[in-house]
Order: sequence, then C-alpha cells, then structure tokens
Amino acid sequence: MKFEDLLLEIGGFGRFQILILAILCLARTNLPMHFLLHNFLAATPSHHCAIPHREAFVNLTREEVLLISIPQKPDGTFSSCEMFSQPQFHLLLNSSLQPENKSIIQHCQHGWVYDHSQFTSTISTQWDLVCEQRGLNQATATFFFIGVTVGAMVFGDLSDRFEPSQAAPQGPWLHRQNSTHMPPPAITLHALPAWRSPACPNWMLPSLAGMEWVDVQHRTFTGILISIFWSVGNMLLALAAYLVREWHWLLVAVTAPCLLSIVCLWWVPESARWLIAKGKVKQAHRHLLRCARMNGRKDFAVSPEGMYGKSKVDLELGRAKGEFILQLPEGFPSVPSPPNPCRFGVAFSYYGLSMNLTGFGLSIYFSQFVFGVIEIPAKMAMYVLVNRIGRRQSQAWTLILAGVCIGANILIPKSFSSLRSVVAVLGKGCSEAAFTTVFLYTSELYPTILR
Repeated sequence: MKFEDLLLEIGGFGRFQILILAILCLARTNLPMHFLLHNFLAATPSHHCAIPHREAFVNLTREEVLLISIPQKPDGTFSSCEMFSQPQFHLLLNSSLQPENKSIIQHCQHGWVYDHSQFTSTISTQWDLVCEQRGLNQATATFFFIGVTVGAMVFGDLSDRFEPSQAAPQGPWLHRQNSTHMPPPAITLHALPAWRSPACPNWMLPSLAGMEWVDVQHRTFTGILISIFWSVGNMLLALAAYLVREWHWLLVAVTAPCLLSIVCLWWVPESARWLIAKGKVKQAHRHLLRCARMNGRKDFAVSPEGMYGKSKVDLELGRAKGEFILQLPEGFPSVPSPPNPCRFGVAFSYYGLSMNLTGFGLSIYFSQFVFGVIEIPAKMAMYVLVNRIGRRQSQAWTLILAGVCIGANILIPKSFSSLRSVVAVLGKGCSEAAFTTVFLYTSELYPTILR
C-alpha cells in the first residue's frame, strides 16, 4: 500500500485540503508581482538630452528649442541620446534640413529630461540608466534571476535537509514547511528590497505542498488552481503599478503582502508524504490525524507503526545511503531524466514575452493586465487537455504554438500593432499553458524525495 491509500482513509480532498489550498493560493498571488516587477521598477520613459538655458531661447517655444538642439530620427522623433554641440537655428525655417556634418552631434552633456506622464520615477530616471548606461538597467533583471538561481539551490536544499524540531514541530524552524512559507529568516530576505531575490525561488514549493496533500484524482485540479493565482498576481501587479507610479512606494506596496504570508502560512502543516519519506512517521501521523478530524473521518485509527507498514513503499522510493533508489516492476520503462531542455524553453519563452510589454503597441499597464488575463483560460484549457491527450502531447504542442507566435511577430511589420498585440497575447497564453503543464508533468514523474 502507498501514501495514496492513507489519503483515501482520511479524505483526499476535504475541508482540510481546501483550507491548505486557500492559504497557499493567497501566498502564490504575491510571487509573480516580484518576478515581473522589473517591468515597472526599471521602466524607461521617453527622454531626451537636457538643454541648458540660453538667452537666445527666450522667445522660443519648447518644441522650437528641441528642434534646434536635438537631432531628429528619420521618423521625425527626437533622438534620446544625442544633441547638437551648438543650436542649429536654420532648422526653424526648414526642419527637414538636418545637418549632415556628424561632428556637430554629441552625446548628452547635461543629463536628460524624462516624460513623467506614465511614471513619476523609476530606477532609470533616478540614476539616469539610459543611453550608455542602459546596460546597467537591463542588468538589474539579470541580477534578480541570478538571485533566483542561487536561492533555488540554497533554499531548495535547505528545505529538504532541515527537519522540524521535535520539541516544537510547529515553530519557526527552517525546514520544508517553513521554507515554503518563508519564515522569519527567509521572509526578512524577501521583504528587504536589496535581498528579496534569494527568497523568491520558494514560489515552486507552494505548488508541491498543495499537491502532496491531495489524492491522485484532484492532483491536476490542485496544480492548475494554484497556478491560476499566479495569473491573478500578474493582474494585480498591473493594478498596483497603475496606482503607484513612484518606484520606491511600488516596491513597498508589492513587498508588504509578504508579511501577511507569514501569518497565513504559519498554519499550513508539513507535507506528511515528505515526512514519511524522511522517516518522520510520528510527525506525519499527527498531521494525518488532524486531517482526518477536519475531514470528518473519525474512524481513522491507524497507528504510526501500522502507517509505516502502509507507507513502506514510499520509503523505498526515498534516499538510502545518500543515493536515490527507485524500485520499479520488471519490464517497466525507466523513469525519464528531468526535462531540463523543456523547462529552459518554457521559461525562456514565458519571461521573454512577459518582460517585453512595450513592444506590441499597447499601454504597459494594459499589456501586463491582458497578459495575466489570457493565462487563466489557457490554464483552464490545459485542465481538459492534459486529461484528454496526455501530458506529453500537451507539453509539446503548447511549446510549438508559443514558438510559432513568437516567430510570427518577428515577421509582422511594427506598423501592424494590433495584429502584433493579438499574436503576442496568444503566444503568452501558449507559453503559460506550457509552464502549467511542465509543473504537473515533472511533479508526477518522480517520488516525493526527488520532487
């Protein structure tokens, strides 16, 4: 017998599981707001070189000052990073007579002037991370995901090494449960603006924690439900960024809900499946009794020793002498290796689209909101497709369609902004469908100790 047999006895999807899912979904909502915050935190509004005041400009309008001070591009817009070394007053008579002598064109010498109609301030406007310094602005997203990578390795490993305290199993100790919730040590990192990245990789753990407490029949539903709240977070980010245009306060507004997660997630129990795989049978038994009582299964009376016998198969799938052992029936195909190339393609397409909100002719706030909205029907469709055509086919076709949409937008001229927007939204939906599938697929391939 396996852990699933125990779940059937205590209720595989009752009030206990619904409460856990509600709390985990609340925490999940806040996470994409950090992952995609760079879109607004480091947004670069329209800008041009600052023009020092001259007495000759007294009777000129702002547009006329720009006309004689800043070169124009072929499309008629002013250059963002160049200016004339001396005012070109002849352009007042005929603006099309742009100077051919490139020696009179220089980089901005007196800073920049920014359009504040969309953003009161961003890190780009505060520290002039434009033109020659544009790479530093783009590097902020790179540094964030470097933090995600490091955090995934560090906190992911810590969450599986450190176990609950025997004296206070519900206390704020660093183990899988509390790493999932982001307890005081991790939430502190998450709440500090400069250190929030290392705590962010725990976004995956709520999905696993939720799926490990439900029976097989509701596992797909649970995974997709938790994933839907990621999309809700995307939409809330658009709303927060629209209402809070100053980057310092936007960072506070997005980070503050993490404190609420501490209060809510304190009550989420450790995964009994994981406890059994780690040999903590008595602790798992306590959680299972709590689950049985809340689900109205008062007849559940399996002792820890009896539960160990029922769950022995789970332990055999666990760790023995530092090595992973997977015992399969003779003739059963071997478990495939982790689909790392698939995960790379999924993440590359998803974040490539998610972090390019200004390339489709829509408002940055509207793009963020629509990109979040399209994910919900995409995930609902996957709930049907993964059960109809299977995980492998769903994974393959969603990635293929996402790639087709991205490739199509390369070929569509930028003048067709509406068509580009529609194709981009469809591509975003397909990429999110692929992301949803890859989590379901890989979490079902492996035993608890490997997830």
